[in-house]
Amino acid sequence: MTAAAATEFDRATALEPLGRGAYAGAVDAGWFAGRGPNGGYLAAIVLRAMLAEVGDPDRAPRSLTCHYLRPPTAGPVRVQVTVERAGRTTSTLTGRLVQDGRQCIVAIAALGVDVPAPAAYATAAPAVPAPEDIAPVDNSGSGLSIVSRFEARPAVGEGMFAGAREAVTGGWLRFVEPRATDAIALAMYADAWWPSPWARLREPVAAPTIDLTVHFRAPRAAAALPAGEPVLAVFRSTTAAGGFFEEDGELWTRDGVLLAQSRQLALLALPDRAAA
Repeated sequence: MTAAAATEFDRATALEPLGRGAYAGAVDAGWFAGRGPNGGYLAAIVLRAMLAEVGDPDRAPRSLTCHYLRPPTAGPVRVQVTVERAGRTTSTLTGRLVQDGRQCIVAIAALGVDVPAPAAYATAAPAVPAPEDIAPVDNSGSGLSIVSRFEARPAVGEGMFAGAREAVTGGWLRFVEPRATDAIALAMYADAWWPSPWARLREPVAAPTIDLTVHFRAPRAAAALPAGEPVLAVFRSTTAAGGFFEEDGELWTRDGVLLAQSRQLALLALPDRAAA
C-alpha cells in the first residue's frame, strides 16, 4: 500500500500500486459532503498516487489542479498517473480518477526541488487568537459525515448563515485524529472548511467544486509541524455570478508561515441545479 494505515484519513486515501502508473483505491463514504465525496478528499487521493509514481522525496508538490467531472460513489476507484515530463528541477504529471470506466477527476500537478532564488517575500498572516483560546464549533447537526473528521475553531469572519456583508470565513483546523501536515493533508484542508458564501447567506445551499488548485508554499515548514498541530485556514469569495463563485484560501502555521494557497470555482445553486 502507498500509505501506512496510521489514521482514518490514511486508510481512506490508501492506494495499491498496479503497475504502469495505475493505482487501486476506494472512496470512503465517511468523507462525503452532501451527495458526493469532498473535493479536497478526492484531491488527496489523486495526489497520493502522483507522489507514489514520482517516488522522489526531494520533489515536493508545488501545484495541484483538479477538475471534477462527476462525483464518484463510495467504492472502488482507479487512479492512472502519467509523468508528462521530468526535468532537472520539476516533474509535471497528469492523473485521472476513474470509477466503473467513467472519468471523475482530471488533474495536473507540478513536483519540484528547491532552487536558488533572487528574492523571498511573503505577506503577514492574519492576526487571530490562538487556537487554545477558541472553543471548537459543534457541527454534529449538519448531517454531513465529513465534519466529524475535523476539529474547527472559528476565528475569521462571521458564522454560517449570518447574513454577513462579506463572504469570509476561517479558523483553526486539524484532523480529530492527530496526523502530520504533509501535502496530502494540505490538499484535504484546502477544501475542508464550510463554503465562504455561507457567511452571507441565511440558509445552506449546495456548493460542489468545479475545479480546485492548491499551491504548496513551504514543504519543509509543513513537515516540521508536530502531529495534531492545527493550521489557520482562511477562505474568501469576492464574486458570485450565474450560479458560480470563486473562493481563495490560505493555510498558515501559528507562527505565520504560509503553507498553501488555494483557489476554486464552485457552484452556488439550489439543490436541483447542483445535481447537474
